Amino acid sequence: MVTNRGTMLRMGDLVQIYASGDAMTAELTRARLEDEGIDVLLKNSMGGSSVYPVGPSYLFVPVEQELAARQVIEAIESGAYALDADEDVGEPSEDDAPTS
Repeated sequence: MVTNRGTMLRMGDLVQIYASGDAMTAELTRARLEDEGIDVLLKNSMGGSSVYPVGPSYLFVPVEQELAARQVIEAIESGAYALDADEDVGEPSEDDAPTS
């Protein structure tokens, strides 16, 4: 079994749904899938330290969530989650203000 963010996943029940040579893109995709309520396992092929990952990253989800995960990835790749340049994302809070 694999523990992923507090969820127990059996490896036999997982299917690979995504691969990327960019570790940051894989992390962001994982986060979006989790935000959509999908359990995700991120596996990196490390060729060096974990601070500087080298090699592809793979995302796995439970078989029963595969369709939903593929729909989220398709939406990501189509730009459905992108913000428009003119879209207001709100005023920065006091916590976001730079300190001197």
